[in-house]
Amino acid sequence: MPPLVEPAAELTVDEVRRYSRHLIIPDVGMAGQKRLKNARVLCVGAGGLGSPALLYLAAAGVGTLGVIDFDVVDESNLQRQVIHGQSDVGRPKAESAADSVREINPLVNVVVHNEALTTDNVMEIFSGYDLIVDGTDNFATRYMVNDAAVLLGKPYVWGSIYRFDGQASVFWAEHGPCYRCLYPEPPPPGMVPSCAEGGVLGVLCASIGSIQVNEAIKLLAGIGEPLVGRLMIYDALEMTYRSVKVRKDPECVLCGKNPTVTSLLEDYEAFCGAVSEEAQEAASGSTITAADLKSMQDRGENVYVIDVREPNEYEIVSIPGAVLIPKGEFLNGSALERLPQDKKIVLHCKSGVRSAEVLAVVKNAGFSDAVHVGGGVLSWIKTVDPSLPAY
Repeated sequence: MPPLVEPAAELTVDEVRRYSRHLIIPDVGMAGQKRLKNARVLCVGAGGLGSPALLYLAAAGVGTLGVIDFDVVDESNLQRQVIHGQSDVGRPKAESAADSVREINPLVNVVVHNEALTTDNVMEIFSGYDLIVDGTDNFATRYMVNDAAVLLGKPYVWGSIYRFDGQASVFWAEHGPCYRCLYPEPPPPGMVPSCAEGGVLGVLCASIGSIQVNEAIKLLAGIGEPLVGRLMIYDALEMTYRSVKVRKDPECVLCGKNPTVTSLLEDYEAFCGAVSEEAQEAASGSTITAADLKSMQDRGENVYVIDVREPNEYEIVSIPGAVLIPKGEFLNGSALERLPQDKKIVLHCKSGVRSAEVLAVVKNAGFSDAVHVGGGVLSWIKTVDPSLPAY
């Protein structure tokens, strides 16, 4: 493919010295390094994938690096988000990441977007960059990033991580498929656990993040064969890589022959269904607070508290008196016969999403007075027992 950007006019003596190991690679050389210097790359997210991506893009000499993130650094981030340190806990991630980038390479111009990426700002922000590196961890933002990139005609490098598994690809509708060609519809709510729910091996972020940077460099400099039309799948446990072809869908609603999506959606959260309609209906009028549950326990009410998270989450922190029955056992029906008929069922998870989905299953099974805890364990820690460890 042709280089994504034109080369800068020159490299300074300091830049030649800094990038000398690039310059002696025939495929990169002076021309390629000048293109990197002239490039404008935006990293969406300064978390697990954004951390290695930003560090290596800066080290490679990308002239302008943008970082957008609205979150703050939490201690639980430090296991994998290596761009932040202990002293950064509580700081905005975008600002912490920018400081690390400047320390790696003071020649890089860092643009900080300390805000959430939304339908109101995504088009304006993306328009100022040549390439997008997507390090997001939720489906709503992934679809929004894809749609904005396609509508603006920009390529972006995508990555995804979960436990020991990683994926990466390059989506560029002008030359191949877009994300919607691979995943036309988001998965059902609660079907795919997030890293916060299922965990992620910290070093996996480096493996996939560095692949994203490798693809970015190839696109910017116009070298090699980028992952356009290919999905790279990495299994860290088995230490295997495999590549799957992804074809452009001629019926794609966004980049197909007759697109029906010609502008950003009004609500990507609704499109991805943070909670299914059935779960929303079940939770309506059947949601209690963590404080409500504590009061019920203190009064000695006849309740049966069920934690629907995974065993490893339960080991980290649990609500006193809760019995662990993972969500999957409700979905396959095996848990229903274990529920007591003479007690009020109270469900909870980490934040309230999974327990709402299970609540719908339980209510359909005849437990009409069952309830779930809005906000889950996080709410319990915040409002009832702050001494418990967060995760």
